[in-house]
Amino acid sequence: MGSALPTEAQSFTNRRRIKAIAFDGFVIFDPRPVAVQVEKEFPGRGAEFTNLWRTRQFEYTWLRTLGNQYKDFWQVTEDALRYTVSTMNLSLTTSQRDELMQTYRSLPVWPDVPETLKELRRRGIRMAFLSNFTAAMLDDNIKAANLAGYFEPHLTTDRVRAFKPSRIAYQMGPDAFGLKPEEIAFAAFAPWDTVGAKWFGYPTVWVNRANAPLDVLDAQPDVVTSDLAGLVSFIG
Repeated sequence: MGSALPTEAQSFTNRRRIKAIAFDGFVIFDPRPVAVQVEKEFPGRGAEFTNLWRTRQFEYTWLRTLGNQYKDFWQVTEDALRYTVSTMNLSLTTSQRDELMQTYRSLPVWPDVPETLKELRRRGIRMAFLSNFTAAMLDDNIKAANLAGYFEPHLTTDRVRAFKPSRIAYQMGPDAFGLKPEEIAFAAFAPWDTVGAKWFGYPTVWVNRANAPLDVLDAQPDVVTSDLAGLVSFIG
């Protein structure tokens, strides 16, 4: 899928207004090794396991936010893992659990990330993660990928004890950058996060690396792109 680029007039407006980018973690870090590790631990059941684990992982974030019963994303991820093992009538050793969980702390970056970050920094664009990940998870992934120095302090949902798509979570961007929402581009990975960012009022770029359908929730991103080239074009 190619990039959906803004018009020339839109590009001029973007150059004038976009001063920072808030990134979802998976726009930068590739989550596919999680599925690879799952298949290694449970041959032949990897796809089913990964889908259930991921689904329950995010459902737990939404339910805990709605119920005001916060746990950080690392804990939620482990709870969802335990649920998945139980539901699928599997057994999980401590070693297997640790291997699966640690995958989330050493994710590779997508191939277009290093050069894109260099270009955005050259243009003077401020950057930070606005992520459900804990600060420790982000720090470990940044260290493993050698990306230190590009990002401002993490806007992890631990700061506000509410997961995306809560408006409380997205509000961290304007508060931390000291900018208006319309001056901050949000780079989303998941369809639901794309919608949430747009509902909040961010100029939103959906980096749709998985070629997924957009959720039918009455919101459209400003740009849909299969890679970070669309984000750079949107910034202008």
